Amino acid sequence: MAGASSCVSVDTSPAMVAHARRLAAAERLGNVRFEQADAQVHPFPPAGFTLGMSRFGTMFFTDPVRAFTNIGRALRPGARLVQLVWQAGDRQEWVAGIHRALGSEPPANDAGAFSLGDPAKVEAVLTAAGFTDVDLTGLDEPVFYGADPEAAVEAVLVLRMAADPLRHLDPAGAERVRDRLRSTMAGHLRADGVWFGSRAWLVTARRTADS
Repeated sequence: MAGASSCVSVDTSPAMVAHARRLAAAERLGNVRFEQADAQVHPFPPAGFTLGMSRFGTMFFTDPVRAFTNIGRALRPGARLVQLVWQAGDRQEWVAGIHRALGSEPPANDAGAFSLGDPAKVEAVLTAAGFTDVDLTGLDEPVFYGADPEAAVEAVLVLRMAADPLRHLDPAGAERVRDRLRSTMAGHLRADGVWFGSRAWLVTARRTADS
């Protein structure tokens, strides 16, 4: 969340927070603070912020209405909330390609990372949480996975969707999956690296003046 002269960023991952602090220190950004916290329940200062932002993080809330209500309390009346969320899973080229290589079924369209892929659901959740003027703009942009197929495979293997299945395979089976992933990545290699098609929503809303 950001104000005119300062920014507070929260994440549940201590590793992500530590990395962000290092980057901010390297850039000598003195007006940015990073905290390990869960935005669903964190006691933000009431009406303390003029803008709330998230990039592919809000889809993982276990109770979206409660979470956005908590975030709304931290915003001043009329303040904006801006977020990027994935569209439905079956609209993601990267999801289909990776799961084919893994030999697994793609997740449900409204599960996990794609839980806010339905515009009607997004509007209903944000309205229930005290927001108004909800608007979704579709974005169709490729996602960069690495400079070459091997780098792209390594990027995929840190994702839970790939790391979890591989844990249950013997070494030979895991290497076969890696080979299929390399082939998939090679099929999406361009002159400037490995790219997959993706679709997201840019969601904007405002905290109601009387909430």
